[in-house]
Amino acid sequence: MTKHIFVTGGVVSSLGKGLTSASIGMLLEQRGLKVKIQKLDPYINVDPGTMSPYQHGEVYVLDDGSETDLDLGHYERFTNSPLSRDSNYTTGQIYLSVIEKERRGEFLGKTVQVIPHITNEIKQCIKRLRDDDTDVVITEIGGTVGDIESQPFLEAIRQFSLDVGKENCLYIHLTLVPYLKAAAELKTKPTQHSVGQLREIGIQPDILICRCERTISREDREKIGLFCNVPLEAVIEEKDKDFSIYEVPLSLVEHGLDELIVRRLQLESSSTLDLDDWRELLHRMRNPSHEISIAVVGKYAEHKDAYKSIYEAIDHAGISNLAQIRIGRIQSEDVENEGPERLLSGYDGILIPGGFGERGIEGKVAAIRYARERNIPFFGICLGMQCAVIEYGRNVVGLTDAHSTEFDKDSPHPVICLLDEQKNIVEMGGTMRLGAQPAILESGTHCANLYGKTEVEERHRHRYEFNHVYRKQFAAHGMRFAGTSPDGKLVEIVELEDHPWFVAVQYHPEFKSKPTHSHPLFQGFIEAAVSRRIEEKQNASVSF
Repeated sequence: MTKHIFVTGGVVSSLGKGLTSASIGMLLEQRGLKVKIQKLDPYINVDPGTMSPYQHGEVYVLDDGSETDLDLGHYERFTNSPLSRDSNYTTGQIYLSVIEKERRGEFLGKTVQVIPHITNEIKQCIKRLRDDDTDVVITEIGGTVGDIESQPFLEAIRQFSLDVGKENCLYIHLTLVPYLKAAAELKTKPTQHSVGQLREIGIQPDILICRCERTISREDREKIGLFCNVPLEAVIEEKDKDFSIYEVPLSLVEHGLDELIVRRLQLESSSTLDLDDWRELLHRMRNPSHEISIAVVGKYAEHKDAYKSIYEAIDHAGISNLAQIRIGRIQSEDVENEGPERLLSGYDGILIPGGFGERGIEGKVAAIRYARERNIPFFGICLGMQCAVIEYGRNVVGLTDAHSTEFDKDSPHPVICLLDEQKNIVEMGGTMRLGAQPAILESGTHCANLYGKTEVEERHRHRYEFNHVYRKQFAAHGMRFAGTSPDGKLVEIVELEDHPWFVAVQYHPEFKSKPTHSHPLFQGFIEAAVSRRIEEKQNASVSF
């Protein structure tokens, strides 16, 4: 029978429930178990697709086209768990489903209420991940215990153990043990209050994972265990990691979390963990052979989570290339106002990420021109590719007023235009070209060589595309269309042959990068940046 682990959080938000859930999933997989992971989000939006990155961070897209929470990126980077639209549910989706059932008369005239109808719907969402091949389902509850928005989800998981048996459920609560500098001591009271709120709901946590800045003494762990009704061995320390988030799984192993979970749920698993790959990647991170800097020029550069998967994919490529990477988060509006020379000088590579909206576009175009004319490795993703086409059209092809119809509907040269399938769409949410789409790569191109094959499948999230009317003009001026949709109608990849590394893609390769398996395009981009840095050092030594 499938076992269930429920992960909740208390005291404050942003404690790292997603990272912890992903780490637990990875450890259980390493013990030979089949794991599935999901996130239940308490906000009323149907999905994060229409939410501002300032509010929610990046929108993470799955193969099936689901627009999901960024924590699902952690799940995919740490585990092999198959993710689908059943891996992320919001309050909006739950209520919408119940209301639609009520409209169809499925409740036979009953009064529809939070209990049992909303909670039953939540439980059904959890049960959808169960099957004969799955040993453990990990369900992360978004938000913080005590939030009014989270109450239906907490009530649902309380009921769940009654439905399937307490022996088949494990409740893990992630909490904060803050350090007060003035008192020079850790404070356990916030954790006690958080667990108290859980117990009022009817949930007794089986395991406490305590986030902390300082090591928790045995005395404090005993105190936490006593007042929270949790055995000492189940009070697990999760100390902040200054070096890398990829240290977290190893830290949890050191404190015996995987063994505790296996024993509590009576799981039949391997008694040993094979973490050699994980230890190797940390070794490579600690012992780099090169140091380089990459500029990420975006509209939301000051908000770290807006390009979360981009930054992680850059780090993964750094691990593969034994390179320590300093990422410069550059606001594209600042490039507009101050010029690329001032802000981008000294970087070994420039990346333009995806996005929407006109703000900062001219800064991105200027950054691309700077990279192209100075032979700096350039990588454009989604909107980054579209901006690369605009820049090339204006400054090489000779289409002075080239633009995208997203930003200038009356452009005399709309080199980027709305996809045909998007022209009659009026609803914003979930209506873009989404999810895994195949692409055919031209043999002998840089990208085909990096992938090692001529057919790939990558995830998309866009409404606009290269305008095929201009394809011959661009090709005549040196732009190579290295990848297209199988029917040849949509441009997926553009390259410049006379440049050290100039690649732009319409899709989002960052969603398929893992710390132990860097995405080939990011790997190639960072390799080119490392080569540039080595060449500059050699030239400098010769000049000296």
